[in-house]
Amino acid sequence: MLPSPKPEPQQSPASGAEERFLRLREQMVREQLEGRDITDPRVLDAMRRVPRHRFVPDQLVESAYEDNPLPLILGQTISQPYIVAYMTQVLGLQGREHVLEIGTGSGYQAAILAELAAEVHTVEILPELASRAQSLLSTLGYRNIRLRSGDGYLGWPEAAPFDRIIVTAAPDHIPQPLIDQLAPGGKMVIPVGRLDQDLILLEKNQEGVSRRSMIPVRFVPMTGKALDVRKD
Repeated sequence: MLPSPKPEPQQSPASGAEERFLRLREQMVREQLEGRDITDPRVLDAMRRVPRHRFVPDQLVESAYEDNPLPLILGQTISQPYIVAYMTQVLGLQGREHVLEIGTGSGYQAAILAELAAEVHTVEILPELASRAQSLLSTLGYRNIRLRSGDGYLGWPEAAPFDRIIVTAAPDHIPQPLIDQLAPGGKMVIPVGRLDQDLILLEKNQEGVSRRSMIPVRFVPMTGKALDVRKD
């Protein structure tokens, strides 16, 4: 599959509301991201560009740029902006990468990735969420995202290998199919654990696979096959 064009989000003259959201987005980046440990300028620019308020439920729009996770339908959540930026920064994207995301959710993380990588494949286990995310990402003009509904534990083998993999639901172990689909020299960032989770950075190199614990996190559990092969 050839790389798709970079995203070209549709633009319209900024309304007063959109200008206010733009200011809130800039404030989010300045205070919640630059004010902490997010230093990658490309990640910061992507967080400035992507309209997070479009990805949250209508009744939560006014909370879109607070540094909190927010609920979606079906018991799912959209991660807090800091965690989205942190996980994206850990991937070290340069613009040429073929990326797999497990857990599309609202589509917000996929949009951030699409600003920074050549192509994004994203998998969502819940068909209703997948349909909503597909519609919104299309409306926003992203053309380098491929989305499907399926069990993310299994990855997307026919599109592998991937230079980067990001997982936004927590299994209690790292799925072997995702390790297998990671390209040599690739990186995967994944939350691992049941209640208490660690964000793990996995890197595949000539010596094998290295794993490093980054920060404690809290994500919704990975469902599907992940529950069938839980580790005791």
